[in-house]
Amino acid sequence: MSSQPVLSIRGLDKSFGPVQVLHDVSFSAYPGEVTALVGDNGAGKSTLVKCIGGTYSIDAGEFHFDGRPVQVHSPRDAADLGIEIVYQDLALCDNLDIVQNMFLGREKRSGLVLDEATMEEMAARTLRDLSVRTVKSIRQLVSSLSGGQRQTVAIAKAVLWNSKVVILDEPTAALGVAQTAQVLELVRRLADNGLAVVLISHNMNDVFAVADRIAALYLGRMAAEVKAADVTHSQVVELITSGRSGELGLKNGNGVTA
Repeated sequence: MSSQPVLSIRGLDKSFGPVQVLHDVSFSAYPGEVTALVGDNGAGKSTLVKCIGGTYSIDAGEFHFDGRPVQVHSPRDAADLGIEIVYQDLALCDNLDIVQNMFLGREKRSGLVLDEATMEEMAARTLRDLSVRTVKSIRQLVSSLSGGQRQTVAIAKAVLWNSKVVILDEPTAALGVAQTAQVLELVRRLADNGLAVVLISHNMNDVFAVADRIAALYLGRMAAEVKAADVTHSQVVELITSGRSGELGLKNGNGVTA
């Protein structure tokens, strides 16, 4: 674990017309750690992630990556820095196999033809490095995979490109118990391999199973960023539902962090 965040955002504001969705939000992600981003529906989680990923431009705030100030104006800018986002819909093509999905839009070529051998080797190595053993063949069609296997492929696709920050949007949603356990093991493994992992989840059991830090959003404000070991399940629920828990969180009425 590192004491310095790879991704650091300070004072982020984002509005859509007259509606301000994010207010002076600060957020950090550390290499070798899983940071759970939690909050109720409408708290601003998706907006924050899309600002980090370059889908939305920010109105104000500072964005630092690897200790230096940067500007992210597009998803390509974010990808070039090493930020990859796995959205809940996974963005996988059922009619393509695992290798084709992992390299979709970034295909390797040898002259005028696709370099299938290199892509197969890179895909197999990535899955092997992540200790993925549930996929029989990297040439399986995605349509033949289970929900947990699809999530695994989407995550492997994200880490294939020397990423430093991987953001996972509800990766265990709609999965069974066994598949959820497999995905959470993979999430933990990403952090153990040195990546900064941001886990968006409504499931507190998942959060406490893998998270090192917890960042709780409440009505577009960051209520608290805390170490998971320093808070209880009920405290996090209180931060999500009311923005504060005891001395922790936002002060009443003015949105200033305690």
